[in-house]
Amino acid sequence: MVKTSNISDLLEIMSRLRDKENGCPWDVEQNFKSIAPYTIEEAYEVAAAIDSGDMENLRDELGDLLFQTVFHAQMAAEGGHFNFDDVVTSVCHKMISRHPHVFGSASIADAEAQTKAWEDHKARERADKPQSATTALYDVPLNLPALLRALKLQKRAARVGFDWDKIEDVVVKMHEEIAETVEAISQKDKNSPKIEEEFGDLMFVMANLARHLDIDPEEALRKANSKFERRFKAVEENLRQKNTSIEKADLAEMEAEWQNVKKLEV
Repeated sequence: MVKTSNISDLLEIMSRLRDKENGCPWDVEQNFKSIAPYTIEEAYEVAAAIDSGDMENLRDELGDLLFQTVFHAQMAAEGGHFNFDDVVTSVCHKMISRHPHVFGSASIADAEAQTKAWEDHKARERADKPQSATTALYDVPLNLPALLRALKLQKRAARVGFDWDKIEDVVVKMHEEIAETVEAISQKDKNSPKIEEEFGDLMFVMANLARHLDIDPEEALRKANSKFERRFKAVEENLRQKNTSIEKADLAEMEAEWQNVKKLEV
């Protein structure tokens, strides 16, 4: 039987891993920047486990993500900045202050009203920081995935009124950006920075359209990726059953199988 562990055990393990004399050489040489990519990766693996519905895998991935928090807290403690208890204290204080309808006397009608109240509270917190006086876009993290950062930048701009009134206006802008992208491509120079610029503008508008439609663009793209992967694997399997392969099939054969797979999903 595996011994049940708690957070104290994990903190002790992390401390020993980082011990400069007897710890793990790899763990000892890490710093905040070197560990950050692993933290992001673990968050995505949690999302993948949720999508798959595999609760055992989700348990393990949540543990890996927790370990990332402990890792950062350990390095901060070594530098005299803060420790794990400070992290817990900070998030507890934040959750209590941002939920006055639960821990105070405020009243919130529904989840939508709570979302607005949450954003208003965060806006007040930002306004209390001196740096926020310079821009409404203060503290939107630079290291977010580009699509998610686009969404957050647009939400911030919208809070001060810099936004389209109607979804139709965003669609018009999307078509404008498509035309500009096509025009850049028509110049026949694939290395032109103008193509990349126009393509980036198009993606930015697409993120804005997702925001106006109340769609998470990251989630929408993940689902599109999964759909493509599922259909492509089905095409491969269909070709194998015909004693051929994806490598040997021409584009017309692959397209025919693709359409067959789509019909079966309807």
